[in-house]
Amino acid sequence: MVSEFYKEMTGKESVIRQFFDFARARAAEKGPDSVFNFSIGNPSVPTTDSFTQALIDIVKEGDPVKLHGYSPTLGQDSTKKAIADSLNRRFGMNYTAAHIFPTSGAAGALSHAIRCVAGKGEVVLTFAPFFPEYNPYVSGTGATLKVVPADYDTFQINFEKFEEMCDEKVAAVLINSPNNPSGIVYTTETIEKLASILTKKQEEFGHEIFLITDEPYREIVFEGVDSPFPSKFYDNSICCYSFSKSLSLPGERIGYMAVNPAAKDADLLVPMAGQISRFTGHNCPTALMQFAIERVIDETSDLSIYEKNANLLYEALTKIGYKVVKPMGTFYMMPRVPSENGDANEWCWKAARELGLITVPGDSFQCPGHFRISYCVPTEMIEKAIPLFEQAYKF
Repeated sequence: MVSEFYKEMTGKESVIRQFFDFARARAAEKGPDSVFNFSIGNPSVPTTDSFTQALIDIVKEGDPVKLHGYSPTLGQDSTKKAIADSLNRRFGMNYTAAHIFPTSGAAGALSHAIRCVAGKGEVVLTFAPFFPEYNPYVSGTGATLKVVPADYDTFQINFEKFEEMCDEKVAAVLINSPNNPSGIVYTTETIEKLASILTKKQEEFGHEIFLITDEPYREIVFEGVDSPFPSKFYDNSICCYSFSKSLSLPGERIGYMAVNPAAKDADLLVPMAGQISRFTGHNCPTALMQFAIERVIDETSDLSIYEKNANLLYEALTKIGYKVVKPMGTFYMMPRVPSENGDANEWCWKAARELGLITVPGDSFQCPGHFRISYCVPTEMIEKAIPLFEQAYKF
């Protein structure tokens, strides 16, 4: 008999994928010029030449048995050391290789981190707007995800609601900065206040509350923006990272979980993640990707196009009349829906069907009345789409 739990999930397809699939179908029917697809966060710039060369060199020069063999359960030692050294150099931390667990992207890192510190009967808190896949990441542990309502004026943390909701059942707090879908970045002031509250709550409840940080957009921060490294401010923290955006490698599924050395049971969490892999079937990213990453550990693709696109789109939309919190990083922004009834689903589908303008309603991000624009697209497409956003504003 098939699993009823997963059977039920098949009827809950990601809304992002629904709009992405609609865009593909429209392009096939009416031609690619009929579609302006801002639905999905797939990097639009190539990876670096040095990463490509690293792959070539490794394949040509490496031992094929080692290169294509099983990676150790906890990852390649040299890769783990390269990641730890990079974090220490950049952020003044003191990670060792033993605190790093290579994963299949940030999704793999988050799935392991949450299982390390939360379980049945416990609560994981996150903040709206948030990436909808947090729901299965958390529910798969037996814990419950609860969402702190958004501060729609800034998309910074709604601390009043957070303190109300942070009770003794909370095992972990999950944050995403720079943020998908809003494009904002939590400031040093925000992170310091969050750390202070969590420290007090730990003392009040007599147990640890872990801070899990989802950071795949860490390198996509715009000029002059204050972007702190959260683990620097709170001991019981686990950083989850992916090279998908910084090096434009989403299809390679390579990232890591980094346990703060000052955390409670810090030396146990990576070995625990190795045991969790036995349940998830994760068993490490490929050795090839790990060896390649360590050679370009501090490099990024040319990410400047995202800030250029953000400025162009923000200026155009605000001039039209849209209300938008100005993005500070990533390649997303989240304007308010301009229609009178504020129904984002209705507005987004109307824009998609009538104009070929593909965005994503904010309801699944728990921001009703808003829609997400993913502007990791050619600048020329944005320029051509601006008149369509103007038409859609009049719906």
